[in-house]
Amino acid sequence: MTVKLKVYDLNGDAATPLAGAAVYLWHCDREGSYSMYDGDASGENYLRGVQETTDDGTLEFTTIFPACYAGRWPHMHFEVYESLDAATNATNKLRTSQLALPQDVCETVYATEGYEQSVSNLARVSLDSDGIFSDGYSLQMAKVTGSVDEGYVATLNVPV
Repeated sequence: MTVKLKVYDLNGDAATPLAGAAVYLWHCDREGSYSMYDGDASGENYLRGVQETTDDGTLEFTTIFPACYAGRWPHMHFEVYESLDAATNATNKLRTSQLALPQDVCETVYATEGYEQSVSNLARVSLDSDGIFSDGYSLQMAKVTGSVDEGYVATLNVPV
């Protein structure tokens, strides 16, 4: 999966691309565990990364499709910082948010080998029952194109 984000500065009268910002993105693996956080994965560091936006405010990550774990809609976390230095020091976050993934794409991916637990977890959660997305997710729902065989591309505009 490729994740493409475009970061916009909303200060002023119009949204303008935010060049030189840094985005820290992280998500769970296909078993639903987070590196640096969960059990055996707590001593590991994977499915996490920081990228700097280009002059047009864009950046991209190459990763895998995250699992659906109990009680949460499939998602990725991210924080936006003013610069790489700020991201490295975890100071002055401009935004903290999550990227939601569309149900039809999740169902297709979870029908493949290795995501068996995600099938039952997805059946027991909805965007409206998710503790984060239940208050609205229209600005957090990624547009996803592609296929299991060719790979997926998730895109999202991120205003700060």
